[in-house]
Parts: sequence; structure tokens; C-alpha cells
Amino acid sequence: MSRSTRPEELAAIRPVKEAIEDELLARPGVVGVDIGDKVSGGENTGEPSILVFVRQKKPREALPPEDVIPPEVNGVKTDVQELVIELQSARQLLVPGRQVDTAAYPRLAGGISMGPARSVRLEPSAVEAAGEYVFVGTLGAMVGDRATGATMALTNFHVACVNDGWTVGDRMVQPARPDGGDAATQQFGSLARAVLSEHTDGAVVTVDAGRHWDSTVIGIGDVAGSAAARLGMAVQKRGRTTGRTFGTVASTEATLNLDYGDGLGTRTLRRQVRITTDTARSPRFSEGGDSGSAVLDMDRNVVGLLFAGSMDGSTTFANPIAVALEELGAELLSQRDTAPPPSPAPASTSPAPAEVPAPAITISVVVNTGGPAPGSA
Repeated sequence: MSRSTRPEELAAIRPVKEAIEDELLARPGVVGVDIGDKVSGGENTGEPSILVFVRQKKPREALPPEDVIPPEVNGVKTDVQELVIELQSARQLLVPGRQVDTAAYPRLAGGISMGPARSVRLEPSAVEAAGEYVFVGTLGAMVGDRATGATMALTNFHVACVNDGWTVGDRMVQPARPDGGDAATQQFGSLARAVLSEHTDGAVVTVDAGRHWDSTVIGIGDVAGSAAARLGMAVQKRGRTTGRTFGTVASTEATLNLDYGDGLGTRTLRRQVRITTDTARSPRFSEGGDSGSAVLDMDRNVVGLLFAGSMDGSTTFANPIAVALEELGAELLSQRDTAPPPSPAPASTSPAPAEVPAPAITISVVVNTGGPAPGSA
């Protein structure tokens, strides 16, 4: 979205977009609706419009009339863009003797690998090969329970819970099992609460007594606090897969349809933060395994909780942090809350620099993987 777009223009488009988005999302192939600049002939026109994201863009003449996106809605132009969106956790078939070895941190902090101790049985067509699968995402930041003050780790629902078989008390591992974490000896906490709502894909994990932690994000620094995402804001994140990356807030109005699979089905998330990759500094902002990462501004204020992104790496989506924390009953912890003593260097059985992506043995959890689907033009 153009930085010059006036607030009154956004205020005028927002109710039009919100009134039509469910109708648009019900059309075959439509995966998201947002507000942004219209692109024509590959050029940004700077004209605010309703963006309609589809899995596959098709010529108008190849679509039934009822599936065609109207060129404008109540005087607001539309712009159909092709964008395949996926949840950004990752999974690995559990094969005895074949594990990925990445850094195990004696002190918990944002930006590191984590995942459930349990495995999940998956069958075709969800996966190519039936078996027990283990999952990995990112620990985003350290938070406190608003009711009890207990220290907890923040991540996504789909990282900590995976499917509808989750229960409070499920044990978590650092590093995650696809990264070599031992389900018996490297547990660090228990699932306390989880929310999958129209605004939040989040979970909080209590930290075991005696486990040290820092209110920092590896490679970025101490968490300063929280802030609301703003159009044009420069942001950064540190995730388990792609390390520290950079982007720009393109919208705070994104609505997405995402297939959570595994008994959860398709869910709609509204008023999400859309981030475009700063390709001058990062080839992509996120990838499978980065789900749960905290998205921060350049002053180290957390603005979002990363949960999804496009397969081409151009676009990432995050829950607004204030809403996520409210629904989870948590608050961010800052450096003044950090448990002593100072953090030692991470331990690893093989060298794994903090900013080097983990080996590509994991498989991204991709939603809407049934092959080419009808789109809209």
C-alpha cells in the first residue's frame, strides 16, 4: 500500500471490503482479500483498491460468470493477484536414526526452534507417505501470564497444537524434534493455552521451574515492548528457518482463508498484518519453520506474530500482537524481567550459526495442496 494513501481513503474502502470479502472468499480459488495499490501491466498505479488473492489467476473467459471478480465494488476498483499462501510451520516424517541436529539453547529466547514432543499420525492424501510426523516452528518471544505472572513462551496454535488432538499440558521440546530435539530429555514446558480465532493463531507454553530464559530475540536484541503495525513500517524477524530477515508493512487489513487440516478445517482470519519482503536485504521474509516468530519494528517493539506466508517468499502474514496477547491472556516481557544469570553461547553437537537456516530436510506444511484449483480473474 502506498505510503501516500490518505487515512480518509482507507476509511472509505474498509467497510466496502469488509462487506464483500466473505462473498469473494466463497468463490473457487480465492484465498484472501485485502486493501492495497492496484497493479496494472506490472506497474503500481498508486490507486487504492480491493485486492483479491487467488491460487491461480485465469483469463476471464475461462471462468463461469458467477466466479468472475467484478472490476469494481461500490465505486472501489478490484485487483486480482495470484498468491499461494501456506501456514509456515514445517514437518518431518519420523524415521529412526535420521534426525536434523541444530542448536539447543540452555536459555530460552525468541527466534529459536521449538515444537511438540508428541508425533502425529498422518495418512495420504495429507502426506505422500503414511507415518508418524513431528513438527517444528519458532518460539517468538517470552511472555507473562496476566493472571498468575507465570513465565511463558509465545508461538502459534498450529506450531504447538498441530491438530485437534492437542490437550492442555502437552509437552514442548527445544530444539524441535525435526531439528534433533530429544522428546525425553529436551522438554522445556507445557502447553497452557491456545487460540485459533478470527484474529489469532497463537499459543503460550509455561516454562519449567529452573529453566533459564531471556526476553530477547536472538540476533536482534532485547524486546523493548510492543507497538501497532503501521503502513510503510520497516519490520524484522528472526525465525528458525530463515534467520533474521527484513520487510515492510503493506497492510493491516488482510483477510485470509487457510486450510489448517488435521481435523481443524478451513479458518478465516481477519484484519491481519501483511508484510512484503525487503528484497534488498532478504531474499524472502519467511519460510516453513518460521511460524511463531515475533515480528518487530526497528526499535525492537513487537508488532505481530508470524503465522503464514506466500510460497514465492514475497509476502508474509502476522497476527496483530495486541489482539494476540489479549486473546491469550499474556503480556510481553522486557529485558528488565529476564531471569539471571547472563546467557551462555548455544550448545550444539555440530556448528549451527544463529543466522544460518536449518538443513532442508523439513517439508513445509502447505495449505490448499490439492493441485491447481479454479481461480478468479
